[in-house]
Amino acid sequence: MSYQIKKAIIPAAGFGTRFLPATKAMPKEMIPIIDKPVIQYIVEEIVDAGIEDILIITGRGKRAIEDHFDQSFELNYNLKKKGKENLLKELRHIEKLANIHYIRQKEILGLGHAVLQAKTFVGDEPFAVLYGDDLVKSKTSCIGQICELYEQYQTSIMAVSPVPKAETKKYGIIKGKKDKGVYFVEDIIEKPNPDKAPSNLASIGRLVLEPEIFSILEKTPPGINNEIQLPDAMRVHNQIKSYVATEINGTWHTTGDPLNYLMTTVEYALDRPDLKHDFIKYLRSLDI
Repeated sequence: MSYQIKKAIIPAAGFGTRFLPATKAMPKEMIPIIDKPVIQYIVEEIVDAGIEDILIITGRGKRAIEDHFDQSFELNYNLKKKGKENLLKELRHIEKLANIHYIRQKEILGLGHAVLQAKTFVGDEPFAVLYGDDLVKSKTSCIGQICELYEQYQTSIMAVSPVPKAETKKYGIIKGKKDKGVYFVEDIIEKPNPDKAPSNLASIGRLVLEPEIFSILEKTPPGINNEIQLPDAMRVHNQIKSYVATEINGTWHTTGDPLNYLMTTVEYALDRPDLKHDFIKYLRSLDI
């Protein structure tokens, strides 16, 4: 399906400190879920939504991301010479996924600052944002679901997912009124304590934002960790033009910390026909 949203950005400039020392030399977005890096799942989700122009916002030490989506002449030649056509086909698929552009966030000044780097790329169009450490397993592209809602409501759209009440302090939580299956957002509260949280609906890393967010980001003062925070700008934007939030059709996985990464890997492995049987057999053999 062709949507009004034609561009997507993936902020991927963070240090990945929760995965040190692994991320000292490897971008956290390149950590594999089995045999495919996290960022490839995200790019494939974007492509499945019919979006072909993608900007990945990188930083120092992130060159491996560019190399992954680029053509490797030596590797391709070697695979062809050895008759490994299936692997060669997979690599060529990766190389041709989309029109991928890159810009560096020269200073790591927060997610909001990272998104601001996309201003020229985006121009005056609404655009999709996908966080580099969130995956959504669904039958239809999660960002495609968000883009479809934008066609209807013509305002910024947030994907949300329920979390245990005790965990609201980890996420941005929305306050909103439900109507016709969506929530009209009244406020966005960043990491509230459970007793202060207006709901248990957490904002996940799937958004469609309108270009007015850039002028707000330019005026947004540093917040938590002395960084320019995207949720702070979204909160201001929401007061000007109310956002719509929707619960996703799919399962949200975050890979931003070791425990959630391991849980995500297990779930994805159990979805693989070539691995599932032997993996379950192994898990059952463990003396836990």
